[in-house]
Amino acid sequence: MIWDVNREIFSIGGFALRWYSLLFALGIFLGYTIVYRIFQKENKPIELMDSLLFHIVIGTVVGARLGHCLFYEPMDYLTNPLRILKVWEGGLASHGGYTGVIIALILYCRRYPQISFFWLADRVAIPGMLAAGCIRIGNLFNSEIYGHKTDVAWAFIFKKIDDIPRHPTQIYEALGYITVSAILYTIYRLKDRKPPEGLLFGLVMILSYSFRTWVERFKENQVAFEDGLALNMGQLLSIPFIAIGLFFALGMHRKVKLFHPGLTEFKSIPVKVEEKAVKKPGKPGHKRKS
Repeated sequence: MIWDVNREIFSIGGFALRWYSLLFALGIFLGYTIVYRIFQKENKPIELMDSLLFHIVIGTVVGARLGHCLFYEPMDYLTNPLRILKVWEGGLASHGGYTGVIIALILYCRRYPQISFFWLADRVAIPGMLAAGCIRIGNLFNSEIYGHKTDVAWAFIFKKIDDIPRHPTQIYEALGYITVSAILYTIYRLKDRKPPEGLLFGLVMILSYSFRTWVERFKENQVAFEDGLALNMGQLLSIPFIAIGLFFALGMHRKVKLFHPGLTEFKSIPVKVEEKAVKKPGKPGHKRKS
């Protein structure tokens, strides 16, 4: 298939609306709508949703931008830090974006301690993967993050890049993330909307980053230094996420019990203290029965 779609939907003067921006916004909108419904179904305060949206959007953009700058082109951006602010030039890393969202959820739950971190992370994971799928379709419209040369029947020729048939890895990832979202939602409903704390949060990291590691086999490296690595940067960054996901999905965090479920405060392991019984005084003029 020949792919030569214009990145811009339309432009007026200096303003241009791109497919990537539209799909990014669509992912955020779908995520917000689904989490809003979950808040309603589970009787959580709807008025806290606007603040949640703000935290997630800021966490996603800042995390993804810093992730790209630090993981893929650290020297270029550290020598010219102001370039980090030029988000419109492109350069967002999903691993950084995911980390940014986790930090944003922690800060949100510290501000609203009535919402447990794991309760929220388990539920945000469901539409989070749907949003990730939308963003990968946006990458397709940008003709970026494409795959190696191939002769498969469904190969794409990205005319803005070259005339070589390539793996449409953007579509591979999009379909994978949407599938993960469906799996998480199915588990959520099978558990009667009460999955074990941390289960979905762990599974989303295991499933999405295991799939990401597999797709990277078909993908062109994004920066030159990756050519000399046994695993590219996307695969290397996925390994700790998978390990962390196993920790939470297997419920190991519940066995350790070193921190509060809402991640709002740390506490030590409880120690039993033997207390002496205190004799309560009886009423005047009455003897206490022994």
